[in-house]
Amino acid sequence: MSQDLESRIIELMPEFSKGQKKIAQFILEHGEKAAYMTALALGNCVGVSESTVVRFAERLGFDGYPEFQRALQELMKSKLTSVQRIELSASRINENEVLKSVLLSDMDKIKQTLEQIDEQTFNRVVDEIVGAKRIYIIGIRSSAALADFLGFYLNMILDNVKVITTSGISDIFEQVFRITSDDLIIGISFPRYSKRTLKVLQYAKKQGARIVSLTDSKISPLCKYSDYVLICRSDMVSFADSLVAPLSVINALIVATGLRKKDEVAKTLEKLEEIWDEFQVYEKEK
Repeated sequence: MSQDLESRIIELMPEFSKGQKKIAQFILEHGEKAAYMTALALGNCVGVSESTVVRFAERLGFDGYPEFQRALQELMKSKLTSVQRIELSASRINENEVLKSVLLSDMDKIKQTLEQIDEQTFNRVVDEIVGAKRIYIIGIRSSAALADFLGFYLNMILDNVKVITTSGISDIFEQVFRITSDDLIIGISFPRYSKRTLKVLQYAKKQGARIVSLTDSKISPLCKYSDYVLICRSDMVSFADSLVAPLSVINALIVATGLRKKDEVAKTLEKLEEIWDEFQVYEKEK
């Protein structure tokens, strides 16, 4: 189901039964709450049976309630404000078990990513990284840490990598205006999606560059401009995003690229070790 889920509900409203209309109205008004309710809980909340909720999901074209719930969660993630995220997390996480809840959630997101990511697409992305004339990487706000991490290690492997800094909108385009069809740009963004990242990808697309996106779902707005999409599951633990699974995929990209260029990497690291020793970059064991 696409981002038009709300429009679909509104469109079918006249055809719904009385009970289904109650469900639809609650979702349209309180979608951020409904997205994390079981079918039974949602039914109890609006005063209908669990089976009515399931039939509602099927009426919208889903195979069942779990598929509908996932689509609603994807839609809500991109719309929630930071305040709403905090309120939602308070209802989902036991304050006495925060550590356990967050770590289990992160483990689940890595598992989901492993099940859903397309390995052939991953391998083609590595091909593009190795073959590109220049590689640009953009990630803004919380995704900036991911972009910096990817850029830091790719710069040890390749000599044509540029991480786009984000001090201002004009500065961003000044950094990418030379991008061509020989180049690759990697965009990283998760809900709430960055408009500046989207604008840069849109510009790169017009210039004919190859585009790779790391994002959370197939309905992400980044997909519109991308030649390759690597789906990495993220979640709203609170006002902070869980980016463990995206970081794991980035780590895999770095390792795969390093294996393709292992001879060059060995020479680079050998030279770097000499520099690190000379300028005492790292503390030596005594």
